[in-house]
Amino acid sequence: MKPLQDVRVVSLEQYGAGPFGSLHLADLGAEIIKIEDPRTGGDVGRYVPPYAEGEDSLFHEAFNRNKRSLSLDLSTPAGREVFEDLVRVSDAVYSNLRGDVPAKLRITYDDLKPLNPAVVCCSLTGFGMTGPRSAEPGYDYVLQGLAGWMELTGEPDGPPAKSGLSLVDYSGGFVAALALLAGLHAARRDGVGMDCDVSLYDTAIAMLTYPGVWHLNAGFRPVRTRRSAHPSLVPFQVFEARDGWLVVGCAKEKFWRRLTTVIGLPGLAGDARFATFADRQRNAAELLPLLEEVFATRTVAEWLEPLYAAAIPCGPVNDVEGALREEHTLARDLIVDTEHPRYGTVRNLASPVRVGAGRPSYRRAPLRNEDAGHVLRDVLGYGPERVGGLAAAGAFGEGAP
Repeated sequence: MKPLQDVRVVSLEQYGAGPFGSLHLADLGAEIIKIEDPRTGGDVGRYVPPYAEGEDSLFHEAFNRNKRSLSLDLSTPAGREVFEDLVRVSDAVYSNLRGDVPAKLRITYDDLKPLNPAVVCCSLTGFGMTGPRSAEPGYDYVLQGLAGWMELTGEPDGPPAKSGLSLVDYSGGFVAALALLAGLHAARRDGVGMDCDVSLYDTAIAMLTYPGVWHLNAGFRPVRTRRSAHPSLVPFQVFEARDGWLVVGCAKEKFWRRLTTVIGLPGLAGDARFATFADRQRNAAELLPLLEEVFATRTVAEWLEPLYAAAIPCGPVNDVEGALREEHTLARDLIVDTEHPRYGTVRNLASPVRVGAGRPSYRRAPLRNEDAGHVLRDVLGYGPERVGGLAAAGAFGEGAP
């Protein structure tokens, strides 16, 4: 059995952050029943360009494999009835909505505990379910700016910059998955469920980590560094070689001594200006131009060979294609294939969450409402007459199931 094969989650999720969190639960074996609103065509992620056709997109495939889909209109009494029946036989209700919406939809623990006292209600919202911004929509770009990330990112003489990936969204998804599992553990131990109030804002602030702690305790004011340099370790940054870029980092004094030998300047190791971390940071304006001049004399590959041999932390600055073609990427089975009725074989990225020795299995993302039969018949035990009556009452939208 997969680790979470005995877990069932009803998920009101959409777009990126929420689906990214439940993706890893699904890969670990949890049954994620993805509720999609038939009035809006389901998850908006189904329509994200540029690789989208009909209700299928490669964006959606990236976030929703191994899940099940049910079209359900919660605004109707019949749709609510089906939802409540699902709550009775599930372990958790998971959502990523605006902070004030879970209460409006009546999907908080206080709303659902009469149906299932042990249910865990995990809400991943932009700003949390309390506080002055709780009713605001939360988007990764906005949060990277609000939480100070953009001011930390980019070249010193350039504008604030966001990360190339939606890291607040994805980190928030991981935090939500962790919170849900912690809540589930407690609920199974104690027999009592709870709310998990997770927010992208909280995630982004917490991930300020040591710069935030430095500021709170010592008044530290971060500044952007040239060539993505580490704020205190010198050298630890990107260097331009003859044909591209590489990262070289001396996170320990032994790496600095080895580096001076690799670059053919062993005398730098004994230079009092560069003897220690503090010395190199203080005299970075003198040291870094010397290193940059040296690294520009060879290609990336020509530098990586001796750097690897000396066990100095380093690596090429890959583009996406290069990263996906890395030998280590392939050796770790990080690219997986699924079969799709529209796209044929879809190559996807494996979850980094690994538990046990078993090889994970993967199934493509579901078509909208593809799993209505399984959910209604096998999970809820509805017969044809019951399904027909609910359909006539609008539970599943027009023409479904």
